[in-house]
Amino acid sequence: MTFALIVAAGRGQRLSGPIPKQYRLLDGSPIIRHTVAAFRRNPAISGVQVVIHPNDIDLYQRATEGLNLPPPLIGGNSRQESVRLGLEGLAREAPETIIIHDGVRPFVEQETIGAVIDALDRSPCAIAGVPLADTLKFCGDTKVLKTVERTNLWRAQTPQAFRFRDILAAHRRVYLANPLAQDFTDDAAIAEAVGLEIEMVRGTEDNFKITTEHDLDRAEVIMQRGHREIHSGWGFSTENLVAAAPADNPAIMICGIPVVLDGSVRTSGGSDVGLDAITSAILGTVGGIGADLADGRALPSRRFTNSENLIREAVSVVAMAGGRIEHVDLTVISDFKSVLDRQAMMVQRTADLLSTSSRSISIKHAFIDDLGFTFRREVISTQCIATVNYPRDRDF
Repeated sequence: MTFALIVAAGRGQRLSGPIPKQYRLLDGSPIIRHTVAAFRRNPAISGVQVVIHPNDIDLYQRATEGLNLPPPLIGGNSRQESVRLGLEGLAREAPETIIIHDGVRPFVEQETIGAVIDALDRSPCAIAGVPLADTLKFCGDTKVLKTVERTNLWRAQTPQAFRFRDILAAHRRVYLANPLAQDFTDDAAIAEAVGLEIEMVRGTEDNFKITTEHDLDRAEVIMQRGHREIHSGWGFSTENLVAAAPADNPAIMICGIPVVLDGSVRTSGGSDVGLDAITSAILGTVGGIGADLADGRALPSRRFTNSENLIREAVSVVAMAGGRIEHVDLTVISDFKSVLDRQAMMVQRTADLLSTSSRSISIKHAFIDDLGFTFRREVISTQCIATVNYPRDRDF
């Protein structure tokens, strides 16, 4: 049996506001509610116990309404004391293992929770953390005194998992040795002080502790990222080819770029076979409106007389729905090698029309050897897959 002990008794003095930071709203709900919910979702967790400040009972009850939690335990004047009191309060439950987690780390991933639990099969303690990437400088005031070697250095996070009896005994031993000392900032340090082996499990950068207003802003960005979803759309276009006099130097438009096809042929319709497929694909990500626009049934007026105008309208439809074009992958299917010569120009022109980076555009050419209309140079075709990022709660 594994319990989660959520530590939420702090005052959060670095985060301004009339209430402690764990009860500040994140995406419309208190931070502590997001944190508790992450552990309640995990099938390996048998129960969730929260430790709070005695002045926060009303705030806690409102924040956790409907979560079916046991009554909160009351913490102490430091994190160390709050954890010890929480462990003592859980002693009657006698769980085999315990996960201790900060109440203001709402983005802990299920994989991280599972990893620290699994590590207890090998070690008496396991903690999440991330390796240091930045160069470290040791300073006196604002003067750099020396560079600190960062190899093998990690930033410790929570959750931190322990065999319950081991960590309770460690807290009791440290407390009895000096009841007035409250210097340990995490439970792994207490385990280390009594000689317990600790295994480090790789966590994630998103599993940060919300401490400042900047942290809260960062958290809101992450929440909004979770409120978006990816849609894919497929488009296809084809144009008949007809003979043209060599003196006419005929060219067809592919992705906004004129291309002279060897063999003195031109298209019969004059549409841009590349842009038409892209338009169909990106409108296919929108749904019903996109499908209508793509086959021409819902064009607002006849002013859309060429492919560039139509793709601009498609971009507008996607933008109005809150969409962001992530990637476009177009394949030109033909037997004309001259198409390859203008590939880079096609990429850049398409990116300009879609108001995106050229890195998000892929244009390829496929030859069809000895097969059908394409090999006989009777048609040129394109097909496209578009990927667009939309708000999850969009209303088309």
